[in-house]
Amino acid sequence: MAKEIERKFLVKDDGWRPEATSSSDFVQAYIVTMDDRSLRIRIMDDERATLTLKIGRQLISRDEFEYSIPVADAKELAASALGIVLEKTRHEVEHEGFTWEVDVYAGAYDGLVVAEVEMEDEEQEPPLPPWLGAEVTGDRRYSNQLMATEDLSAELCDGVSHPA
Repeated sequence: MAKEIERKFLVKDDGWRPEATSSSDFVQAYIVTMDDRSLRIRIMDDERATLTLKIGRQLISRDEFEYSIPVADAKELAASALGIVLEKTRHEVEHEGFTWEVDVYAGAYDGLVVAEVEMEDEEQEPPLPPWLGAEVTGDRRYSNQLMATEDLSAELCDGVSHPA
């Protein structure tokens, strides 16, 4: 069993862009959601797909099981998704020994930018890059599961500048 331990932050500026080492376009859809678990599909660059089961109530640490599935199956499952199908580009950014995943949302959450860092344990303190804004680790509104099943776009994107 894999354990996902991560912290999540808003991103306040584009200072991370020169440090980005890779990027991938994601389509993410939730098939089943409950208070303490979710089943989602994710399609990356329209070339590969995963089915992921997450279990746990805490947002900083949950059990995670992820499996590769055919893209055609993922697209069929996405067609029966609950709520909003999330669209985002994930950029990987290396900073002082940690890999940060910066998600730039499109679609319903256009303009929202969030960064996550995975840790080996909950006590780990990764150095925080200067382009980070407020920490939102415990804020359920920034959970992809909740963003997909409840339309929080007006609340989360209020005041976010949109590219022209």
